Amino acid sequence: MAKTFLLLSLVALTCTYLAFAFEPKPLQDFCVADRNSSARVNGLACKNPSTVVANDFFFSGLHIAGNTSNPVGSRVTPVSVAQIPGLNTLGISLVRVDVSPWGINPPHTHPRASEILTVLEGSLEVGFVTSNPENRLITKVLEKGDVFVFPIGLIHFQRNVGNKNAVAIAALSSQNPGVITIANAVFGSNAPIGSDVLTKAFQVDKKIVDQIQSQF
Repeated sequence: MAKTFLLLSLVALTCTYLAFAFEPKPLQDFCVADRNSSARVNGLACKNPSTVVANDFFFSGLHIAGNTSNPVGSRVTPVSVAQIPGLNTLGISLVRVDVSPWGINPPHTHPRASEILTVLEGSLEVGFVTSNPENRLITKVLEKGDVFVFPIGLIHFQRNVGNKNAVAIAALSSQNPGVITIANAVFGSNAPIGSDVLTKAFQVDKKIVDQIQSQF
């Protein structure tokens, strides 16, 4: 009986640890980010609570459409700890996604967050790819009011499959989820990944790799 209790206790502690593995657990009512602090911590240092004001928890402008006049035809407007200091340690953030007709939010990942997206206007084809070795594409077309989840770390995308602008709001399980756009990271890294590496990885001619890299 004692061994069973000990095992259950260890499982409970492990689950508790994993639940907070990606965000520091709050130990006070709030920890508004002090952007002027030079302290290096996992997250951002806290302001003195006596100096905290309502604007530390406030953001305005999410009703404004993003400018999608770019090569991919989309714009993501983030609302993370960089925009709202009061999100520090709370483990949440959100984004507005605007996509012009047949535009895309290119394949990307969030290394520190899962994402739950709901369509406000238009039609979006969404999908994510499972990890190796299956690399299975799970995809669906969403209409206004539909909701879809992208698991943490998996490559995912959105594409407008309608004839009018699409708008979505997505919540993420991190104050600073991060984003890695696959094409930018692979072909636009600084310094560039060697073309011999990319030629072999993508099984294409070096001229094609050089041409793609020149676009980034």
